[in-house]
Order: sequence, then structure tokens, then C-alpha cells
Amino acid sequence: MRVLLVGAGGVGGAITAIAARREFFEAMVVADYDEGRAARAVERVADPRFVAARVDASDAAAVQALLAEHRCDVLMNATDPRFVMPLFRAALAAGVHYLDMAMSLSKPHPDRPYAECGVKLGDEQFEIASDWEAAERLALVGIGVEPGLSDIFARYAADHLFGAIDEVGIRDGANLTVDGYDFAPTFSIWTTIEECLNPPVVWERDRGWFTTEPFSEPETFEFPEGIGPVECVNVEHEEVLLVPRWVDAQRVTFKYGLGEEFIGVLRTLHKLGLDSTAPVRVGAAEVSPRDVVVACLPNPADLGDRMRGKTCAGTWVTGTGVDGAARETYLYHVVDNEWSMAEYGAQAVVWQTAVNPVVAMELMAAGTWRNAGVLGPEAFDPVPFLDLLTAYGSPWHQRELGR
Repeated sequence: MRVLLVGAGGVGGAITAIAARREFFEAMVVADYDEGRAARAVERVADPRFVAARVDASDAAAVQALLAEHRCDVLMNATDPRFVMPLFRAALAAGVHYLDMAMSLSKPHPDRPYAECGVKLGDEQFEIASDWEAAERLALVGIGVEPGLSDIFARYAADHLFGAIDEVGIRDGANLTVDGYDFAPTFSIWTTIEECLNPPVVWERDRGWFTTEPFSEPETFEFPEGIGPVECVNVEHEEVLLVPRWVDAQRVTFKYGLGEEFIGVLRTLHKLGLDSTAPVRVGAAEVSPRDVVVACLPNPADLGDRMRGKTCAGTWVTGTGVDGAARETYLYHVVDNEWSMAEYGAQAVVWQTAVNPVVAMELMAAGTWRNAGVLGPEAFDPVPFLDLLTAYGSPWHQRELGR
């Protein structure tokens, strides 16, 4: 396997550090708009299989040329969601497999944004699924931690734990703090603004996909391993668009443990128009307000040595167990920032995101996961993935609830 990794930021850098310990690939080209950042990621692993390159992720032709130059057969997208479609199309045009951790962007319904879906996350990718099938190439979409591992947990529950599922609910929470900052997001603020201020999507068997108000249906969820109770709210996320395609359930939701302060900041950004991606003129320059917010905040990838605590990603499932009795269980994965920094030099949130596509690529290289088309993680057998994740030194867990 020869991989083109596009994006050498926090997650991309963690992917190189994780992959460097594995033998399943022949070469990995680490490409970024900032070639210096790509070079630093390569230098850190000190492995001759890695080389750095410069590429503009919005330029599909340039990406396609880089794939051809290095004879890559896989494109791993580690950029933010703005660049999904040019990279997705470049991979298809080049005849290579593709993976991403976030899907093509949504657009709210023009008249009823908090009741009906407009363009949903991933719609643009699924529209050309038949082209991927015809090309006999796989586009494995949403294979980070959420989406990604959370979807795999849903498939595992359906296959091995439940006879009938009432709800699949992704629940994400953490007790992370950042020393020295009053406000410092631990993941991309650009992406966080996008998913938290867009209308959240819910899926129900009798209604299909529909939307609600941002931060709706607050609930307190008790997270494991000392994290404790965190208030979670509805947020737009890919799992709600992916899970119902392959997992039989009555309802699918995604709730994020944001906390009152974070929600207040996001509401203020929206009220001031600072969440907008449309450029505004400032003197002689034109800038996106959201890009200004990103530039003013610390880079989450650089906060690892100031972070304390753990992050938890998991899937809460309710229904009837295989024994015919009512069942409620939470399948989850926790990363302690102290461990990820000591072991990989990557903060917990980006490391937890990055490990999953590396596991998936290894399964693809071995032929364990293979198919053609545009497919989510829940389209595949979850057991080999969960076993290999544990072999990477980062085991998953399961907690029975309501008993």
C-alpha cells in the first residue's frame, strides 16, 4: 500500500506517528499546503517510508498529479470538511481508494431549517456512489473516532449484543482542561462551529431524517473512567446519516458534551456573525470571520503539554438483548492525555481521531476490509477492527447500564 496523506495538522501528524510503528504500507506521502508543516511531521518519525510534499487540497488536478507521481493507491484525507469534495473527486479520477474522517458539508433547508433537512452531510458523496462501484474502488467515509469508531460500535451491538435496537445514541464527553487559557478548544474550532451551529439531525424509523434547534434535548450522561456526569446536547454529526443505512434501529442520535460555557461562546459567535464563512472586507483585505476566530485561538494540536484529563467517545444502545431481555449498554473508548502525549507526543483528542483510519488502512491492506462504493464503517465486520485497535495498545470497553 502506498498512501497519500493530505493534511499534516494535528490529526495528520498523529496519523504519521501511529503509522510509523506499523508495517502494512510501503510508502506514505505527507502533503500539506504548508510544506514546512508536512516536513516537520516527516522529520518527527524519522522513517524512510515517509516523504513530504506540498499540495493545495482544493486543487483536484494537483492532488491527482501527486497521486500519480508517487504511485499511491490510497488517499487519506486529514483536512477539514471544506476540502472533502475536491479530494474525493481526485481519488476517484485517479482510480485510488479513499478515506476521510468527516463528510461533505450540509446546507440547511431554506425555509424550515429546524424541522426539515436540506442537503445532508455526505449527500454529495453518496450521489456518485455508483461511479465508485463502477471503478471498483472503495471510498471509506467517516472513519475517525466520531464518526468512525462510534459507527463500528453500533454495528458490533447490532451483530453481537442485541436482537432488536430501540436507539443508537452517540455520546461524547470529556473532562479535559487546558492550563493557562480561559477558553481553548481541544479540537478544530472551524469544524466545531460548523457542526454545533448547524441544525442537528435526528433519525427515526417512522420519520426518517429531520432537524431540531441547535443544542436541543439536553441530558446528563454519566461518562466512565472518572469523567463523570456531563450535559450533552444534540449536534449535527455524520453518524446519524450513516448508521441507519446499515444498522436496524428505531432511532439514531448524536449528543455532544459541550458544557454551558462552550455553548455560550458558540451562541455569541453566531449572534455576532463570527461563525460565517463568507468573506467580509476589512480595509484592503477580505477575510472570513470564522477564519479570524480560528487564527485568534490557540492551535489545538499545540496544547497537549497544557492539557489534563481524558476524552471519551462511545455509543449508547438500548433495546432487546439477544437473550430477549431489555438491555442498555455503552460501548466506549477513552484516551488519557497524559498517556497519548507520553507515548506519541499527540494530545488525546487528535490521537483518538487519528488511530482509527490507520487501523482501517491496515485492514484494507490485508484484504480484511474490502468492497467497492461509498461506504461507512458500519458496512464492515466490526470484530477485526476492534481486535486490531486493542492490538495497537488502545483497548475499547463496554459498560452495562440500567441493571
